[in-house]
Amino acid sequence: MRKTLSELAALLGGVLVGDGSFVVRGASPIHNAESSDITFLENAEKAAQLDNSKACAVIVSKMIAELPEGKRPRIPSILVDQVLPAFETVARLFLPEPVALNRVVSSAACVAASARIGKNVMIGPHAVVGENVEVGDNCTIYGGAQLFENCKIGADSTIYPNAVLYENTVVGKNCIIHSCSVLGAFGFGYDSSKGIHKLSSQMGNVVLADNVEIGACSTIDRGTYGSTKIGEGTKVDNLVMIAHNCRIGKFNLICAHTGIAGSTTTGDYVVMAGRVGVRDHVHIGDRAVLGAMAGIMSDVPPDVRWVGIPATPEKEQMKKQVALAKLPDMRKELKALQQKIAELEKKVIGDK
Repeated sequence: MRKTLSELAALLGGVLVGDGSFVVRGASPIHNAESSDITFLENAEKAAQLDNSKACAVIVSKMIAELPEGKRPRIPSILVDQVLPAFETVARLFLPEPVALNRVVSSAACVAASARIGKNVMIGPHAVVGENVEVGDNCTIYGGAQLFENCKIGADSTIYPNAVLYENTVVGKNCIIHSCSVLGAFGFGYDSSKGIHKLSSQMGNVVLADNVEIGACSTIDRGTYGSTKIGEGTKVDNLVMIAHNCRIGKFNLICAHTGIAGSTTTGDYVVMAGRVGVRDHVHIGDRAVLGAMAGIMSDVPPDVRWVGIPATPEKEQMKKQVALAKLPDMRKELKALQQKIAELEKKVIGDK
């Protein structure tokens, strides 16, 4: 694939600054770009990075054109309103043509006779589709995936290799379940009253609403009696654990290594950064943001940012960190004061 800068500017509806005849053969981030690649720059603060880049051209915001001349990119530029979507459009031009999937049920797949398979479905080799499973139109189920009995998969959903859906799991439309994720495993609940750990009832299931994505190697446990639910549009990163009976709201973002204990609920548009830990039976309010490694021990109100262990409002936590940084000096001062007090006490006793 070869495109001139003029052609790319026309494609993006952007403004070309520089030689439009230059030929571009690829698209890469600043630090990886080669001499025939176009790159992108999101903000002016990072403009200095272009000085060390081999890129032949850059996609930048139109606001950069208003900067003083010395701070503008020195290489040809395409000015656009939104940099990242524009760069993605260009990057896709230089990707290899995707291989068209053979939209058939492989003869090497194991599909139960009672399963109901929609139109234009692909099921790969060694996938297992159990009794009474329903697979909607245009679904893609890669080889090695396992769908236990009574699962329901909504139209246009994709299940990647070696994902496992236990019985009665429900997946909405246009969902993505990445490799090695497990939906519907037993919850970690035991009755230990008689000196042994007896597994609690595991009669529930997992329900994903439409447009949910589950990252690789993530786990969502079934409800004890009812359902563990993931709301519409929620995106779950790799290596996330969501325990039994949780109810996750709409359009949440849950980052890698987060662990959410049983019966926790969240509102809509909640963000949990990496390695957040949430105790059981708490509620996270709408639009709350939980910082990386936050330890959530109680309910979180809506529209707040909490960080730390145990997590508290961000400003409060920052004050604590400032105070902690001063502790060594405060300890020295305390020792000095204690010594002075001791000397004064000796003097008072001596005067008596």
